Amino acid sequence: MTAKNLPKAGYNIAKIVAGGAILVGLGAATMAYAKNEPLATVEKVELDKYLGKWYEVARKPLYFQNKCDRDVTATYTLNENGNVDVDNRCYGKDGKLNQSVGEAFVQNAPQNSKLKVSFLPSAIRWLPVGRGDYWVLKLDENYQTVLVGEPKRKYMWVLSRTPHPDEQVVTEYLNYAKSVGYDLSDLIKTQQTDKAAE
Repeated sequence: MTAKNLPKAGYNIAKIVAGGAILVGLGAATMAYAKNEPLATVEKVELDKYLGKWYEVARKPLYFQNKCDRDVTATYTLNENGNVDVDNRCYGKDGKLNQSVGEAFVQNAPQNSKLKVSFLPSAIRWLPVGRGDYWVLKLDENYQTVLVGEPKRKYMWVLSRTPHPDEQVVTEYLNYAKSVGYDLSDLIKTQQTDKAAE
């Protein structure tokens, strides 16, 4: 039976299904195209405005965050070497506080949008090995919400100055992540409680 011979309701459903399939196909093609494009960062990050405490809102799975169950935060401070000290904290399912202290090195001053982060012991952190990419992909002008990622699009974080940001803002940042080629099918939404504010 051809589409012309289908009852009107069936024909309309067939059109809707076909249209949906086309949209899904276009969405997949767009994401595949975006993945092949170089990942762009923001034009410039003013480090003095970026420093301070950020609350994790969402992330893609990352092996060294497997122990994190809730209340994930990152605090950035400028150190005496002009680099950025990184203090990552989270609580596990057992209620235990986990902490990782590292150092971030700006790779593209004065734009400051691409950094490398090392969690090696402080005595050997100066070695240019074992460093992960930390790229600022989207940032509002008031430095309240940020999308952070890395060029292979394997890892990604949405961070906020508040533990419970506006959902519309979060959706905007996640949609942007999709538009630049991130697969968010495995996205983890971070649980934030009053514990993170301590």
